[in-house]
Amino acid sequence: MSQRTWGGRFSEAPHRLAQEFNASWSFDQRLALVDIEGSLAHAAMLAHQGILGPEEEAQIRQGLLEVRQEILEGRFEWREALEDVHMNIETRLIERIGPVGGKLHTARSRNDQVATDLRLWLRGELSSILAELGVLRRVLVQEAGRFLEPPLILPGYTHTQRAMPVLLSHWFLAYYEMISRDAGRLQDALDRLNESPLGAAALAGTGFPIDRHLTAQTLGFTRPMRNSLDAVGSRDFALEALAALAIAQLTLSRLAEEIVLYSSFEFGFLTLPDAFSTGSSIMPQKKNADHAELIRGKAGRVLGSFVALATVLKGLPLAYNKDLQEDKEPLFDACDTYRASVKLLAAMLPGLQWHPEPMAKAAESGFSLATELADYLAEKGVPFREAHHVVGRVVRHCLEQGKELRDLSLSELQGFHPAYQADALELTRLETAIHRRRSYGGTAPEAVQEALKAAKKELV
Repeated sequence: MSQRTWGGRFSEAPHRLAQEFNASWSFDQRLALVDIEGSLAHAAMLAHQGILGPEEEAQIRQGLLEVRQEILEGRFEWREALEDVHMNIETRLIERIGPVGGKLHTARSRNDQVATDLRLWLRGELSSILAELGVLRRVLVQEAGRFLEPPLILPGYTHTQRAMPVLLSHWFLAYYEMISRDAGRLQDALDRLNESPLGAAALAGTGFPIDRHLTAQTLGFTRPMRNSLDAVGSRDFALEALAALAIAQLTLSRLAEEIVLYSSFEFGFLTLPDAFSTGSSIMPQKKNADHAELIRGKAGRVLGSFVALATVLKGLPLAYNKDLQEDKEPLFDACDTYRASVKLLAAMLPGLQWHPEPMAKAAESGFSLATELADYLAEKGVPFREAHHVVGRVVRHCLEQGKELRDLSLSELQGFHPAYQADALELTRLETAIHRRRSYGGTAPEAVQEALKAAKKELV
């Protein structure tokens, strides 16, 4: 802290490099509005408790509102010498209303002030992100419904090998489920962080007769934090939010990866909208999925933010340490990155042009219906493991003969097992096979329709 700010024990001003290195105003000014919100609540509580007089509180309140307006209008002058958002605002307040502005900091430290600010900011940010996630979840449900009647069929994959056919609607709803869980984790983090550190002061509380329950209630917190050391020295709430954001960005990365793959010439399942594509500087034929690739790439960025804060907190002694200044930039960046990715996908997905014919052809080829033939034998009483081996021989025969399963005759099938009857041939047809997966959570149109109804109810 500079001598001009605090005076007293310091005999020389801080070195320019030290002052620049120590300053956080360039990024923590993002907390300015919630800092003023917390200060208004603190001043009102001080007046309620008789620590400030009514006129003093009125002056402070008016001064804070005027400073707030300067910030909103971009007229506020940020000064590096004042180090952070808190001292910039307090100094400006004193300039506007005089020495009474200095009484605002009674029974408060920057330690509990910044902890309160960060919780207020993150509470608002997570609430906004959850609203954006609601939009994306609705888009996924909308797209699932759009391709259910008539049903578009997509090859399902395991180990990146064609496995079994699924409905495109089922694919959309899979991401709906994943993103809904991401929203649940963010909501959990939001619920847990909603406690007030204000009044914990530097680390040990205060001798002033404050009312922490009043400020907590005023600021919309569920309760004041119960331990002053914990209140100022903990950032697990930010770490939990970053963990939830990292997991959530990984989900978006997986969705983006499939968009990249499915839009490639090799797959040909979809065409990207021009508005969400880029070209090549030298190859005129290219239509690149750059935006989806960026979402995929930003997973590393959000995960890096989590690792950065986890590394700061690891081994950090109680209570407040300057290391905690490093909590903000990773958190700000992760929230910005995830929110931008969510908004982009919500705008992009409705514009994807899906191609039913190559999707269906891929879903039916590659022996993806082999399991249907094994299930058929199992339904006839053949032990499934034996049925599995039988169909394995059928597939090997097709490979040797250059055939697909749909090309087999009944006599060929019966040559592998006498239990095969004429109705088994129907199982080598995509339209028949897809309707058999009727179990709860399965990909049959009837099952997907039920899942779609449930999702719509959740979004009401």
